[in-house]
Amino acid sequence: MTAEAVDTDILHVAREQVLERGERLTYDQIVQVLQTSDDQLDELLAIAHEVRMRFMGPDVEVEGIISLKTGGCPEDCHFCSQSGQFTSPVRSVWLNVPELVRAAKLTRDTGASEFCIVAAVRGPDAKLMEQLREAVAAIRDSVDINVAASIGILTAEQAAEMADMGIHRYNHNLEAGRSFFPQVVTTHSWEERWDTCQLIKDSGMELCCGGLVGMGESIEQRAELADQLGELEPHEVPLNFLNPRPGTPFGDLPVMPANDALRCIAAFRLALPRTILRYAGGRELTLGDLGTRSGLLGGINAVIVGNYLTTLGRDPKEDLALLDDLKMPIKALTDTF
Repeated sequence: MTAEAVDTDILHVAREQVLERGERLTYDQIVQVLQTSDDQLDELLAIAHEVRMRFMGPDVEVEGIISLKTGGCPEDCHFCSQSGQFTSPVRSVWLNVPELVRAAKLTRDTGASEFCIVAAVRGPDAKLMEQLREAVAAIRDSVDINVAASIGILTAEQAAEMADMGIHRYNHNLEAGRSFFPQVVTTHSWEERWDTCQLIKDSGMELCCGGLVGMGESIEQRAELADQLGELEPHEVPLNFLNPRPGTPFGDLPVMPANDALRCIAAFRLALPRTILRYAGGRELTLGDLGTRSGLLGGINAVIVGNYLTTLGRDPKEDLALLDDLKMPIKALTDTF
């Protein structure tokens, strides 16, 4: 069988299985999608967009993120310039509550319904939990926005406490498929991340869980990540593309080719037909303006606007103008509850 015949077959399967029956692709099918040719990319993206529109609708959820604690993290995630183990230029900085409230207001002014507080830690101690409680209360008193958090590995008690604070969504990425994870992180395990994700779901908070692609993983390992996320069934999946950071172990890796990134977007949508699929870090470098548009027409239905934790993003006005041009309305706050 020729490569073209394989491509045509998997696209037919994706349309019939995912679009018409609403059943996510299997691991083997995701591998086939990731192996499709550039000649089939437009059709693949079109199918993924149809799946997004059928099961998620035209709205796009907009989010801003801010780092409560930047740098000095004890973990060795090889893609991350916030690790205290590497020679990257990022140093430990803490924000105070008024700064967080101000950032939440600026995020809300873009039309965003989500504001995520992030801390570069293995997991929260009692001091950080108290700072988070104070910050969440101040933001909820001042800003009409959903508050999310991402502060590492949790215990069941901490997850319950965060739900009690009013945090409605918690981010804890798998980062990579289970087989590739030891090449990415050595200071904690994939199983610890999986267990935290289960605790978050049990707490009643929404789970935001995604990962990175372009870290040197194989196509099969990319498919493994998408399949494991499909099994986990998070409410939201942020899809990051490696932006190689100086001073990190992955700092010299090449940027992922744009067409491979677009294939990933389509594959993740077909593996997660009813999940929010969010543009996250690295899209600007990997895809550029044209590719960013293609991804929004290929399965993406959420974006982080503004800057990321240690890298620059697009001007929020550019993303909002693009959504307007594509006639994709920003999801209203009242629709997210």
